[in-house]
Amino acid sequence: MIIIPAIDLIDAKAVRLTKGDYNQKKIYNESPLAVAQEFEAAGFTHLHLVDLDGAKSGHIINDKVLRNITSNTNLKVDFGGGVKTNEDIALAFECGAVQVTGGSIAVKNREVFEGWLKEYGDKIILGADVNERKIAVSGWQETTDMDLFTFLADYHSKGAKYVICTDIAKDGLLQGSSNDLYAEIMQEFPKIKLVASGGVTTEDDLKKLEDMGVYGAIVGKAIYEGRISLETLIKYHNV
Repeated sequence: MIIIPAIDLIDAKAVRLTKGDYNQKKIYNESPLAVAQEFEAAGFTHLHLVDLDGAKSGHIINDKVLRNITSNTNLKVDFGGGVKTNEDIALAFECGAVQVTGGSIAVKNREVFEGWLKEYGDKIILGADVNERKIAVSGWQETTDMDLFTFLADYHSKGAKYVICTDIAKDGLLQGSSNDLYAEIMQEFPKIKLVASGGVTTEDDLKKLEDMGVYGAIVGKAIYEGRISLETLIKYHNV
């Protein structure tokens, strides 16, 4: 399992939301680069970078932050938020992203997303944000009637190998991860490289995810709120 620290961006600052609510925003650092460099210094190799401004507006906003981090660290950055067009994805890769996550576009413009899977292969991550097992889009502002497992089966058959699954009901609450849901996904799709996201708070959460065999775990608010140390997290980071 790899541990992937997360940085969420609003106004080029490192922030966290609660359950995706833009009105419940907390700024943790004015310098996302400083945060990224701290993660790298602790031994982490990957970073999950989310452009929340982009997710809300429908196009990349914080590309300069992405470029700044990839230019000044060796972190392998997966980037998401507002990547909606071929121009957006080209910009993300040009700014140094190693992988790009597509969530809303996989629902709203399937033709474009399937084109990305064909063109970029494993550099594309399918973002499966769920609210009561239904796919949510547009920075979690909208819940669709699309079933998670139908969504995963469809795109897995079209070549999607990497999946970040975030349970919105857990995100930012520091109440543990959706282990039952992740176990079900792993059982149904054993070849998917599943990255668990949302609610990871304690070492016990990490142990359960590791035992489950998930590819990775994204950790955000628990780090910023001091609920779990980088020293503890790095023990579970096996590249």
